Amino acid sequence: MKSKIIGLTGGIASGKSQVTHYLRQQGYKVVDADQVVHELQLPGGPLYQLLVGYLGDEILDKTGSLNRTLLAQRFFSDVDLRAWSTREQGRVIREALAAELEQAQRSGQVVFFDIPLLFEEEYDGWFESIWLVYVDETTQLKRLMRRNALSELEARKRLVSQWSLAQKRPLASFILDNRGHLEQLYQQIDQALSDLRKDV
Repeated sequence: MKSKIIGLTGGIASGKSQVTHYLRQQGYKVVDADQVVHELQLPGGPLYQLLVGYLGDEILDKTGSLNRTLLAQRFFSDVDLRAWSTREQGRVIREALAAELEQAQRSGQVVFFDIPLLFEEEYDGWFESIWLVYVDETTQLKRLMRRNALSELEARKRLVSQWSLAQKRPLASFILDNRGHLEQLYQQIDQALSDLRKDV
C-alpha cells in the first residue's frame, strides 16, 4: 500500500491533542512535533546545547534540565528571541522531522504529522492534505486562559505568537470544527477517516 502522509495543525487550545489522542485510539500513527522537540531538548540533546549556549545556565532548573516555564515566559515576551528560535531551533527540528517523514513515506501506512506551526514554518509543502482543528478566537482565548491559568493579556500574548486560525483556515484541505461537543468532533474525524480509506 502507498503511504499517505497528512499534516495536522491548529492553534493553542484549539483541541488538537484531543484529535491526536483519538487518531491513536483508532490505530493511526501520529508523529508529534512537540514530542520530537521535547526529546531534542533533553539534557545533552542538540536543542538543549543550542539553548544553553545562547541563553546561559539561568534557563536550567535545579536538576540541570531546561526550565520550560521560564523558557515559555521568555519566548512569549521577546520578539527577537522568538525570531532567533524560529531560525536556529527551527533548523534542527526540521532535520529531525524530515527523518521522520522519510520513514513514514516508506511505511505503507497513513501517518499524521502533528505540527502546531505547520503553516508558519512552511511545512505545508510536505503533505498531500492538511487537517486544521478550528475554533473561533473567543473560544480559543477562554480555553487557553482556563487551561493555563493565564490572564487575558498573557493569553493574548501567546495567541499572537502564531497565525490566527482564521488565517490558517483557507489554507487547509479539511476543517475539523471543534466549537461543539467532543462527540461532534469525533464524528467529523470518523467521517474524514472513512473518506480517507476510500482513497487509499
